[in-house]
Amino acid sequence: MKNFLLSGLIAFWATGAIAHSPLDETTPANEAIVSEMPTEVLMEFKGDIRLVRVAITHASSGSMDMDLGGQTAFTKEFRLPMQDMGAGVYVIKWRGLGADGHALNGTFSFTVE
Repeated sequence: MKNFLLSGLIAFWATGAIAHSPLDETTPANEAIVSEMPTEVLMEFKGDIRLVRVAITHASSGSMDMDLGGQTAFTKEFRLPMQDMGAGVYVIKWRGLGADGHALNGTFSFTVE
């Protein structure tokens, strides 16, 4: 009986993990070092998500919200325009809502030489 319950719990947990839409890939890649500032950041998710907030932090200018523009639909890909704040480390924090109703968030970074 214990094995049956344990199997059920594992199956339920695995199903829940699959339902989420985590960040799959970014351009620039997480922790990449680039020679020039990109004009945009590309965020690709494993499933549909709606971004609700994206903030960028840079040492010289602190944190500021990025312009989501008209990108309010549930989708797997977002292109966000970048402002050149000079060389250094850029940290991007995002929050969103998965199509399955789960709140999601994460962080990635890249460095401009």
